[in-house]
Amino acid sequence: MSQDDRGVSTLIIILSVALVLAGLTAAYVLLHHPGSSGPASARAAPSAEQKAYFASLEFTELHMSAAENFLGTTVTYLDARVTNKGAKTVRHLDVELNFVDVLNQVVLRETAHPLTRRAAPLQPGEARPFRVTFEHMPVDWNQVPPTITPVYLEF
Repeated sequence: MSQDDRGVSTLIIILSVALVLAGLTAAYVLLHHPGSSGPASARAAPSAEQKAYFASLEFTELHMSAAENFLGTTVTYLDARVTNKGAKTVRHLDVELNFVDVLNQVVLRETAHPLTRRAAPLQPGEARPFRVTFEHMPVDWNQVPPTITPVYLEF
């Protein structure tokens, strides 16, 4: 094998590895980013029973705060508490967060997951704090905590 053949082979290997890593990174971002079209979008619509149970979930202690991260950019946090006022155990919960401007027009809509399958289920009567992080907030946001609307749950 000549010197040129090894150089081309090495280049092909490097490009192949880079392409595979880029693909894996893209797949991870699509499946795990809260606003992505990953598994959360692919799930079935909530049943009538699930929709009826939404009224049994109460969201309180909504508090917005901001901090500067190590890169020097501002990160905004929503801290809140969800209480299960119903008679069933909730294992997974997705909510829609709507931030509005001074004219009450939605300027940011995000989906959050206060209860995931990896965490302990929320028992009847139990309350649990949760935090949602936002890297970029709209300039015209009115600085008020969002409205929280349950959109999906699993018992």
